[in-house]
Amino acid sequence: MKMWSGRFRQPLDLQFEKWQRSFDFDRRLLSYELAASGAHARALKNAGILSADELIGILEGLQQIGKTIADVSQNPRDGQPRPQVEDDEAEDVHHFVEKQLVARIGELGYKLHSGRSRNEQIATDLRLYVRAAIDELRSQLAEVCGAFADRADQAGGAAMPAYTHLQHAEPVLVAHWLLAYVEMFLRDAERLADCRKRLNVCPLGSGAVAGATLPLDRNFMADDLEFAGPTANSIDATSDRDFVLEFVNGLSLLSLHLSRWAEEMIISSTQEFGFVHLPEAYSTGSSAMPQKKNPDLLELVRGKTGRVIGSATALMVTLKGLPLAYNKDLQETQEPLFDAADTAIALLPLVAGFMKAVEFDHARMDEAAQSGFMNAWAAATYLVKSGVPSRLAHEQIGKAVKICLEKNCELQELGLEELQALHPAFDEGFYECLKPASVLAIHDVVGGTAPARVRQGIAVARKKIESLREEVNFHAHA
Repeated sequence: MKMWSGRFRQPLDLQFEKWQRSFDFDRRLLSYELAASGAHARALKNAGILSADELIGILEGLQQIGKTIADVSQNPRDGQPRPQVEDDEAEDVHHFVEKQLVARIGELGYKLHSGRSRNEQIATDLRLYVRAAIDELRSQLAEVCGAFADRADQAGGAAMPAYTHLQHAEPVLVAHWLLAYVEMFLRDAERLADCRKRLNVCPLGSGAVAGATLPLDRNFMADDLEFAGPTANSIDATSDRDFVLEFVNGLSLLSLHLSRWAEEMIISSTQEFGFVHLPEAYSTGSSAMPQKKNPDLLELVRGKTGRVIGSATALMVTLKGLPLAYNKDLQETQEPLFDAADTAIALLPLVAGFMKAVEFDHARMDEAAQSGFMNAWAAATYLVKSGVPSRLAHEQIGKAVKICLEKNCELQELGLEELQALHPAFDEGFYECLKPASVLAIHDVVGGTAPARVRQGIAVARKKIESLREEVNFHAHA
């Protein structure tokens, strides 16, 4: 029996009926549909619509349906468990549950739909799904950040070139470079937490558009499902997918950060750079060139970013012209959501594994950090501290670099007489300021690359990571 067929005289066109079904993809919401249905059933009992025995019968029926998803398989693409349920007639997950319930407990199963609409059901299921996905992703982000922080710790005082405009800029500690990505991923975790706060309200009791037609306790249902409270407006609640778009936009930023990291690792692994040795467990070879070791994981991370951004774009285009309230177009928001979440959830453990296995050539990085006039700003700062105005100091060091280019040497290889011909403020102490340790130490400000500041940065990052883990554990055991 269709959930809506009473007023229709003719059956649906068979091709259209098959085409418009959503059960093939929304069945993954089954566990959330069962949870929300249980909360609704208890609210019906409290409102006097169900007797105690009827409530027990419905809850037992829902529990039996839940057993059908106890036997799960691993999806070969993303490793996420999928319900082992098939139904060629179910229009959607809501229809499936009703059919299964009636098959188990008889016509009593039809009572469960009293006072509710599929519009509020899907809005609730999706909020529960996104909330769970956020908790999983934040847990994974904590592990990724932990892997980066561990490698930063292991790098110790190793230095490398930092780049602006992809040109040599200044030397930094390798640890400082790795901590930059920790900051990005921690922001991603915070962004997801903000999204979770906004989505954590319960649409149950909103009905189709104007609110429930029965005196249901919406606060009770919200509390039953661990929401912060009920939604404020039934029209908005049944048509709101802002939380879906916000979530996938957050995943777009996360994947963008992953893509930037992947790009840097790819560049750093080339023979021209040689800073990184790709782990064989995350690389492949060439079918034609025996010598090749290709950064496949990194390239796929970079490629899948476009996929996630595409999902966000699809969501925006779908939502941009919809009048209030529910429209069937909203069914099209589910697959981009699921695909983006699956992609991100599959990526993060691989990134953490890669970072644990990758090898850094610290000797090569340190050598590169001492060439290409990367001590030029430190040289100009030396003159500034000697009383030379900043702009003039910048000009004199620029002239010194020009001489070096003509002589094919570095600043520290210029003679003192040549330097003093440019400006009398140059003296023997100038050479000390050009040494790698001195260049690094000069950046002794909070957030800078001086060794003491980087050690401080690692400690702060670890506290943030631990705080993130505690938040995730709190939600997991709430």
